[in-house]
Amino acid sequence: MKWLELSLKAPSEYVEPLSVIFQRYGYGGVAVEQVGGPDAEDDEGEGDYPMAILRSYLPINSATASRKEQIRVAVALISRLCSLSPLEERVLEEGEWMESWKSHFSVLHVGRIVVCPSWREYTAKPGEVVIGMDPGMAFGTGHHPTTRMCLSEMDKLVTPGARVMDVGTGSGILAMAAARLGADHVLALDMDPVAIKTARANIKANGLQRIVKVEHYKLSPDEGDLGSFNLVVANLYTRVVLDLAPALIAQLVPNGKLVVSGIMAERASEVERRLEELGCTPLQMSREGDWVVLVGTKGGG
Repeated sequence: MKWLELSLKAPSEYVEPLSVIFQRYGYGGVAVEQVGGPDAEDDEGEGDYPMAILRSYLPINSATASRKEQIRVAVALISRLCSLSPLEERVLEEGEWMESWKSHFSVLHVGRIVVCPSWREYTAKPGEVVIGMDPGMAFGTGHHPTTRMCLSEMDKLVTPGARVMDVGTGSGILAMAAARLGADHVLALDMDPVAIKTARANIKANGLQRIVKVEHYKLSPDEGDLGSFNLVVANLYTRVVLDLAPALIAQLVPNGKLVVSGIMAERASEVERRLEELGCTPLQMSREGDWVVLVGTKGGG
């Protein structure tokens, strides 16, 4: 079988919506390669990741033309909002496709946390915790700014024996990070059946199924209490964070911590006000490019 590789360069803040398009019509997930930023040779260890290259793959068969056209139309719509490079095409043989797809996922270091693709070998250094990762069709490899910032905050906030909730778990990366950092119980929630399947597979591959439980659940203020958690992490979208804020805070113990991301910088103050209205005091805001992560603490009961 031959494969069609589709790739384009886009601003980092558009990686997530473009990934959703490629995941829907492509095969085997989306490879995201950051361009510039702390790891670039012309950068001295500081700065943002202004651009990224996305790659997805289609098996060449009778459905290829229609799937490619759906991707092209969706990309054209997004290109009205930002500057995108032309959608490039490359035909690959079966073996070339697999090697090409895997070659774009590198080992990621965030504080003590190391995210390693399942097909790469890595020897942990003292103090490091390693997560083996196969993103599959679910969003969440750790390379997107929102996920990296969540991992960075979790590295500081997860304590041994903690109870953690991960809302919108995707690939399960944040839930697994919590378990590796010492949490005793992690509840990972998602509404997407593909994400749930991927997360469960990743969690099992890492031997964390006794600590991390993945559930199909639509968190809302009207649904039942899921328990009390020391830390709730939600890497979603600004609108969803605003809508779910009461339910997220309700799951926290007094003085528990909330980490929310997927927030556009221009709406960060709106989210901060919403958290304060609900009795969650904002403690810290971190920014990477146009993305923001907010950390808050629930008032004592």
